[in-house]
Amino acid sequence: MQKLTTKEEEIMHILWKLEKGFVKDVLAEIHEDKPHYNTLSTTIRHLEEKGFVSYNAFGKTHQYFPIVDKEAYKERFMTTAIENYFNNSYKNVVSFFAKEEKISVDELKEIIALIEKKNRMPNPSLQEGPKN
Repeated sequence: MQKLTTKEEEIMHILWKLEKGFVKDVLAEIHEDKPHYNTLSTTIRHLEEKGFVSYNAFGKTHQYFPIVDKEAYKERFMTTAIENYFNNSYKNVVSFFAKEEKISVDELKEIIALIEKKNRMPNPSLQEGPKN
């Protein structure tokens, strides 16, 4: 999966929200630094070339839709960020947000509770028993 530019990511967020849309629909969702229609059209075609969007043709116009799931992109984005900026350490990620006061003690307690709950859950593959 190729890395997207900031503008490409912005457009992908719009397409994920819309689920499908023409260039004019995407343009209508951009409220600041609105690009020219042709510039936006070119950027969307770049997303198509990168394998992030596809389209249905209606005559000479195209209705675009995402073919990369937002969750898949988010997972790849986060993995890359953690590798590149946090020495591949989730502890460093949480420490960063704690130092920057972007996460509260209550939120950290919720995270710990989620981890503890996950660790208490039985592994289904170990529960199957012998096969006949």
